[in-house]
This record gives sequence, C-alpha cells and structure tokens, in this order.
Amino acid sequence: MSLIRIAEPFTPGELVMLQSLLDGSGIEYVLRHANIGSLYPGIPALTSQVFVDERDVARAEHLLSRLRLELREVPQAAPDNG
Repeated sequence: MSLIRIAEPFTPGELVMLQSLLDGSGIEYVLRHANIGSLYPGIPALTSQVFVDERDVARAEHLLSRLRLELREVPQAAPDNG
C-alpha cells in the first residue's frame, strides 16, 4: 500500500468535513497530526495531513475538487434592509 498526501486542512472544521466526505464515499485514509495542529495553529510542520492509497487518489481528488468548487460558488446573501 503506497500512501499519497491529498490534503492539508488548516482548521479542525476543514478536517472534519474532509473526513466526512471520504467516509461517505468509502475511501480509506490515514491522518497525520490530526489533533496537534489545533493545539499549535500556524506551525506548518504540524498541519494536519490526509493520505489515501494511490489507487484512490483520482477519486479522492475528484471529490475534493467538487467540494472546493461548491465552496467558491456560494452566492452572497442579499443585504438586510430591515
């Protein structure tokens, strides 16, 4: 089994969202520095890292690209004139 790094979530929220996406898609993954990054935020050497088997890289990257696209295309809320 050869593991390939696919993501480095910067916040615990991003990590949980990524885990949920991979779990829901049946993609096994390995986490490195899963909780240390939240103790010492901003230290690049301690950023959480997500690895998947090389056989799942294309599928995982496709899921991540769809997630990123959806995050970018969130429409702005109309101002409350209220």
